[in-house]
Amino acid sequence: MTKILLLSDTHSYIDDDILKYVKQVDEVWHAGDIGDLNVTDAIKKLKPLRAVFGNIDDSKVRVEFPENNRFMCEDVDVWMTHIGGYPNAYNMRVRDEIKRNPPKLFICGHSHILKVMPDKKLNLLHMNPGAVGKHGFHKTRTMLRFTIDGSKIDNLEVIEFNKR
Repeated sequence: MTKILLLSDTHSYIDDDILKYVKQVDEVWHAGDIGDLNVTDAIKKLKPLRAVFGNIDDSKVRVEFPENNRFMCEDVDVWMTHIGGYPNAYNMRVRDEIKRNPPKLFICGHSHILKVMPDKKLNLLHMNPGAVGKHGFHKTRTMLRFTIDGSKIDNLEVIEFNKR
């Protein structure tokens, strides 16, 4: 079983409250708009990190992290990208590939809106952890924590922080 912390849209913000949750999992996944490599460096000091760059990320972040990260976690095919859309409204950049070769878990960020929903047509689970940084229109900072056990995605928790 792998315990995962999923976050996005840090926009250069990292604090001890976030890092407290980093310490409690096996891996951290960041769905883009990192902002500053100090964020990912702080996470990598504590746990393995998988990440993608987002639309606000500069060339330094884009050199270190890809636009799309497709990987296996145990028996789950995961595709993480920053701008991906939602079931029935996927971004045109990913739409054809997701229909042709859907993952079991599709993760994106960008919207600052926490959303977890199944795509019954493509038989996948979509996750967007919302935004945990302090920049943006969101009122509540959020992250997701869950487990992957073989092919099972389970124990999903929403982590909320006080208003920005």
